[in-house]
Amino acid sequence: MIPLSDDNPTVRPAIMTILILAAMGSGWLLVQGGGFDPIVLVKSVCNLGMVPGELTRLAPLGAGVPIARGLVCVVDHEPINWATPVISMFLHGGWLHVGSNALFLWVFGNNIEDVMGRGRFLAFYLICGLVAAAAHVAVSPASPIPTVGASGAISGIMGAYLVLYPRVRVRMLFFVFVVPWPAWVVLLYWFSLQLLEGLPQLSGAAQITGGVAVWAHIGGFVAGALLIRAFENPELVARRRAILLQRGLLHVTD
Repeated sequence: MIPLSDDNPTVRPAIMTILILAAMGSGWLLVQGGGFDPIVLVKSVCNLGMVPGELTRLAPLGAGVPIARGLVCVVDHEPINWATPVISMFLHGGWLHVGSNALFLWVFGNNIEDVMGRGRFLAFYLICGLVAAAAHVAVSPASPIPTVGASGAISGIMGAYLVLYPRVRVRMLFFVFVVPWPAWVVLLYWFSLQLLEGLPQLSGAAQITGGVAVWAHIGGFVAGALLIRAFENPELVARRRAILLQRGLLHVTD
């Protein structure tokens, strides 16, 4: 299922959401070469992706992880490793990866920014991303496998959306059909899938399921749901409500 749009108007331009999208796009095109050169892509993932075992020092120094045909990522202790939990949020593994993350961020992010303001939204985004990274490291502390992607931070936005707008309709592409479903159905279904994929990791059955760090998704989602009330701006919430009521886009009982 792919989210296409929602029935949730905004009252302020989503400037920070757009800037984050631009940063993701710049990272993919300028740092990673848009995936057109496999060597450049692999180097970016190996050198700038977050490796749990490098952060915890539990992965053997010099251990190699095959990442592509004839190419191996080697565990090191470079100083930049400490910055990778943030850097990796703006890197991706392919066009589908960056495209799907961008779509989820746009559909759900603009409404969350609308009730936070730009500065708070950026802080919220980064904190959720860091919590997501910490959750992944906690589950796979010795993993030598690099991880990249904005999905942990975006999962935090989805958790916040569930708390604020559970009844809003989200238009989802389901096979060839566009189906409007309440946000709580979409988001809880997605979260349930993450739990089903992630639970085997707790028993040591796997470090990463299907190439996806699902515990980063789980950690980010829970963080977003728990932190949203602390980050929303009451003045912007009241202003948004008043403007939507004036426009006839919100009922008094909503």
